[in-house]
Amino acid sequence: MRKYILLISAFLLAASNPSWATVFADVHGVVHDPAHRPIVGADVMLLASNSSFTLTAKTNADGEFDLRQAPLGFYTLKVSATGFATAEQSLTVASGTNPVVHIPLAVANATQTVVVTSTDTSLSAADTVTPTTLISRQDIDQTPGASRTIGMEMITDYVPGAYMTHDMLHMRGGHQTSWLIDGVAIPNTKIASNVGPQIDPKDIDSLETQRGSYASDVGDRTYGVFNVLPRNGFEYDRDGEFLLTGGNFGTGEAQISLGNHSAATAWYASLTGGRSDYGLATPVASVFHDATNSQSAFVSLIRNQTPKDQFRLNAQYRQDHFDVPYDPSLTDWQSMSGYYASYGLRDAQTERDSFIIANWVHTISPKALFSVAPFYHFNQANYDSLSTDMPASTTWHQGSNYAGGQADAYLNAGPNSFSAGVYSFYQAENDLFGVQVNDGSAESQPNTPGNASAALGEFYLSDHLRFGRYITLLGGERFSFYRGGYQGAASENAIYPRIGATVEIPRLHWVLRGFYGHFFQPAPLLTVSSSVLNYAGSLGGGENTFTPIPSERDEEHQFGIQIPYKGWFLDIDTVKNRVNNFLDHSNLGESNMYFPIAVDGALVRAWEMTLRSPQLAHFGQFHVTYANQIAEQRGNIIGGFTCSDPSDQACNAGDFSYSPVDHDQRNTLNTGFTAALPLHTWFSTNVYYGSGFANGLACAPISSCPVNNGPYAGPYLPVHTTFDVSAGHALGERWKVAVNVVNVTNHRVLLDNSVTIGGFHYNDPRLISGELRYRFHF
Repeated sequence: MRKYILLISAFLLAASNPSWATVFADVHGVVHDPAHRPIVGADVMLLASNSSFTLTAKTNADGEFDLRQAPLGFYTLKVSATGFATAEQSLTVASGTNPVVHIPLAVANATQTVVVTSTDTSLSAADTVTPTTLISRQDIDQTPGASRTIGMEMITDYVPGAYMTHDMLHMRGGHQTSWLIDGVAIPNTKIASNVGPQIDPKDIDSLETQRGSYASDVGDRTYGVFNVLPRNGFEYDRDGEFLLTGGNFGTGEAQISLGNHSAATAWYASLTGGRSDYGLATPVASVFHDATNSQSAFVSLIRNQTPKDQFRLNAQYRQDHFDVPYDPSLTDWQSMSGYYASYGLRDAQTERDSFIIANWVHTISPKALFSVAPFYHFNQANYDSLSTDMPASTTWHQGSNYAGGQADAYLNAGPNSFSAGVYSFYQAENDLFGVQVNDGSAESQPNTPGNASAALGEFYLSDHLRFGRYITLLGGERFSFYRGGYQGAASENAIYPRIGATVEIPRLHWVLRGFYGHFFQPAPLLTVSSSVLNYAGSLGGGENTFTPIPSERDEEHQFGIQIPYKGWFLDIDTVKNRVNNFLDHSNLGESNMYFPIAVDGALVRAWEMTLRSPQLAHFGQFHVTYANQIAEQRGNIIGGFTCSDPSDQACNAGDFSYSPVDHDQRNTLNTGFTAALPLHTWFSTNVYYGSGFANGLACAPISSCPVNNGPYAGPYLPVHTTFDVSAGHALGERWKVAVNVVNVTNHRVLLDNSVTIGGFHYNDPRLISGELRYRFHF
């Protein structure tokens, strides 16, 4: 033990690269006969559900086996031994856990082999306090709309409290989320700069969504972590796939993907392109000036160089263009009320994103390993307007370069699992801002560059301690050091604990979990240039001061329970998150652009529920997700554009009562069913219900509302429900066809009235698409 501790200590001192949330798990188990005696020499095989990936082992003298480094995903565990019936058990493997399974083998009939099937998939629940949802490749392919390049249904349909509003994914009251690939965090300090998703859903094999209560090895984007296991060559044998979709609004997408694997190497590559006349949420029910197009390339490589050394490489280049939609009528209530008029706008946003991440994993012994993962990430979001836009034509270009890495060490010492690591990156930000004022309300400002740089360094210690089979304690500490910044921003440090515990109730196998922890979220590095300050200083609305944005600091309390019953799983949790320096976004005048800000504080309270069925009579699977959530903020804007005008609600000094944030929605429900029909056919549905987002323009009673206030009064916008459906059929081994319909009834409603990209935002119209897939060998 001492030599391992010394080794890890030396590793931490020497490494200058970053932290880790692994995509691997170790599966441990015991195989026994009906009298609970261990079975020696049983063959154990872990088979991936969607590819040819397998792990094998034999049981020792105590009937025990170990399957090391199983990637997150869905599996079948198959156990066989001479004289006994073969047992098969479905497993869902979550990252960073160490599930322990007990497999009983029945005595085989003398003339036949009996396959005993279990649907218990809760094997990792007792090993983590993090509420987790795992979405498979099959889920993405069959969920209505989920495989669209700019679709987020793979998350919103399955994760409690996840929804889209003003073209941004929100979870647990915020939208600062992290994307990880193969367990390596893609660095990003931006807020609301991009509207395109980080990774095309078609390039994802499994997506693990974590919502709060993270162990200390996971970073600090409090509201959601998306851990991606990309597609790889284990599903291909010198095969390729061509996918073509077409639908209404002139929508079309095409992807060609290739892959192969051998005993030591697996690779996957794809090229994707698409366009549509409907992209961003529209300010009215009709669609005008809303074209979008996207192109991307993705590469994944896995190489087992030696039995102890694995090399993984992931790289992506992606670009997206979005026309910003507008309201073509000056007589609509939105324009006449004076709240916001988008008439005449022809704005556009162009985004580019690329990354390359290399990951070397070295196994020191069966109980110890370390990994080193250098990375580079480039992100760009350019917003441009016509020079004739009213009241102002704005230009805002943002470019970020991140370079760094992460390194981790892991040691399994019996009931105790210890990990430690470091995470760091250097960020260089180069922005450009200018405004041409066309209504005479202020002085125009020329395009002016803004440049800044900063560095983040973090390291963590984490420990999982099992007390027997039923109790697990989790504890850790994360140390954060943020240096640099803009406009005199001070350097910031944080040393925060994260502790939790799980208790499994014997026989029932219910798992109780609790968590307490703190999080540090680095602030955006650069928000505006000097020309913005000049423009803001001449406004009459009080937005006349810029101050540095402090980093967000969160305190989370969570309690949950998971209840398995004959393959059904019910997971319930309740969470409270107290926030200081709540990171959000606002607009400058009517510039139609997001700018990051910090509000004095926020409070998010929620309880969430997930119910998932087993395969019902081999016919289909059912799921329900529900969240009751209250997201509120308090106090003044304290970073970004601050103001002192007492008539401005954001500047109401001394008022620290809580009020709903603009994306507060108290009740969100998704329920769906996927049916496996005869003749290689499937059918899937999803129903979404939202109780309505907070209405920043609320007034009640209606008689007190301003003239032309429109149809919406009261604290919240309307309740809304949509219904989606998809169906598909396999034509032999090579051809597949599918149809997707999002919002079947074409029910349109105003979702959000924040003055951000495109102004107000209606929900998606009816989207119909047909899909053709062709598998070929090369």
